[in-house]
This record gives sequence, C-alpha cells and structure tokens, in this order.
Amino acid sequence: MIILGIESSCDDTSAAVIKDCVLLSNVIASQKVHEAYGGVVPELASRAHQQNIVPVVSEAIRQAGINKSEIDAIAFTRGPGLPGSLHVGTAFSKGLALALNIPLVDVNHLHGHVLAHFIKEDEDTEVPDFPFLCLLISGGNSQIIKVESPYDMGIMGQTIDDAAGEAFDKCAKVMGLPYPGGPIIDQLAQQGDPKRFKFAKPHIEGYNYSFSGLKTSFLYTLRDELKLNPNFIEENKADLAASLQKTIIDILMDKFGKAIKDTGIKTVAIGGGVSANSGVRAAVQQYCDRRGIKAFIPKRTFTTDNAAMIAVAGHYKFLRGETCDITAPPFARVII
Repeated sequence: MIILGIESSCDDTSAAVIKDCVLLSNVIASQKVHEAYGGVVPELASRAHQQNIVPVVSEAIRQAGINKSEIDAIAFTRGPGLPGSLHVGTAFSKGLALALNIPLVDVNHLHGHVLAHFIKEDEDTEVPDFPFLCLLISGGNSQIIKVESPYDMGIMGQTIDDAAGEAFDKCAKVMGLPYPGGPIIDQLAQQGDPKRFKFAKPHIEGYNYSFSGLKTSFLYTLRDELKLNPNFIEENKADLAASLQKTIIDILMDKFGKAIKDTGIKTVAIGGGVSANSGVRAAVQQYCDRRGIKAFIPKRTFTTDNAAMIAVAGHYKFLRGETCDITAPPFARVII
C-alpha cells in the first residue's frame, strides 16, 4: 500500500510517501519569513504554503521513485492547526485526490506525532508494542497519552495553560533570543549551570501540566536582576538557559513518571517538537534505563511537523476503510 502524506498545519509544508509504512521520501520546506516577527504570522504562513505545496509534493513523489498512478490514497492533516494553512493543504489534497480518482484520508495532527514511531526506514525498524504511554510535547501541546492501538488513544493529562514549547519560546524572547527560541535555549543550556537559578514549579493535581507560573517566575527574576545589572542577561545567558531547561524537564518528568508508575506500562515514547530537546531526550532515556522500561526516542527528523507521520497515521486509518468525504472542512482545534 502506497500512501502520499501532506502536512500543512503550521509553518512547514511537507509531503512524504510510504509503502507499507516504509519511508520512501519525506520532503519539508520550512518558512524563514517568521523569524523577523518572533513567531508564526498566520497570513504569511498561508501564502508560503501556496507557493511551496506543488514543488514539495512533486519532489516527494520524484524522490520516492514512483508514478502518481501508483498512489493508493492521500493522507492529509485536517487539523488542528492554523486555519489558513490547513485550508491550503486540504484544498490541494482534495484536488489531487479527485484528479487521480483515489481515496482521501483525513488525519489528526496529534495522532500523527504519536504514530511517528511507526515510520519504518527499513523492514527491521523496531516499533512500540501496545499499550504504551506517549509524552507529546510541542509548541502548542503538552499531553500524556495512553495509546492502546493506532485507533484508540486517551489523554491522561495535558497542559491547562501554556505548553512546554511555548514556555521555551516565550522565555527565549524575553532574553532577546531569535525565534524559534527552544533550540537556542537547548544549545546554551549545554554550556551553563542548571542549578544556578531556581524558578517556580506548579503544584497541579493529577497528570495535568502548567507552565504559566514558570514563565512568570522567569520574567520576575530577569526584572529584578536587570535593575541591579543592565548586562545581566548577556552575562548569564548560559546559566539562565540551563536552569530554565532543567525546570521544564523536571515538570515534564514529574507527571510523566507518575503516569508510568500508576499504569505499570513498560513501554513509553515521546513526540512533538520539544522531543528534539537534548535534555528531554536524555532525561526520558535515563529514567527508563534505571527502571527497565523500553523508551522510544524519535529521530529528530520526525519530531517536527512532517508528512511521514501523517502518511503513517493515514495508513492505519485506510487499513480499516476509514476515508474522508471530499466536502469535509479542516478544523483548527480538536482533542485527541
């Protein structure tokens, strides 16, 4: 079964081709235009998708070494995401499906991140056993998900305010770092002292997350220190980044560890853009190694928004005969 995946939920235009979940191609066009604004500008993202989607899809098909007539179905991100960006991908997918007279499969973007671990680079790629717990962490989502099967996922806990990725990016912006700030914080953190500064940690019951208090604590620390030393941020960037990163990881692992212990599940995975963070990856791996738990840490290529994960999620839906009506609109918000 050959599936063409198309992803356009935010600011990356991506297309991928898989054959029975084995990856044949995965092309991503990133948008640099947003860097000057310190965040994604929805209208600019939509326009860039319009410019990129035809060459990106054409290149994915070319790299896969197939003909368009061999594609069995098109899987596309229907939501959640930016409305304008989703409309571009949805409209293009519908048009191509009509032209090729093949089925259309709509994919929940969040399901794609969870099922990214089932992208196979060859026939021997190891994939998680069911059930497993997935810590989904990105710019817009921080969730602990119990995954019973490709079709049965339930949220055990999620953020009640900011997501982990937002905390990284917003604190980085206050420090005067360019967008996206998360990867830069990660680089600086490797040179700093994670115990230098103490920031607030939330006390939320259950498995839910909160990062707004941390963000406020970080802001107040900078405000107070800058009154005494105008060069405080520049002189302490690495230690600030290291302390911030450690606090975020501690918050994430506290609830994730509780969920692992309470469920007794011995297979876990992480996904989403923040799962590319070196500190997060190391913390999850170390936690699991100490307890005999199998950890699936994705390749960084599959942590960001990409069409390979959409194609895989579409593969499983198509196996069950779940297709999408050509009139189905995209949706900006949705739960798992």
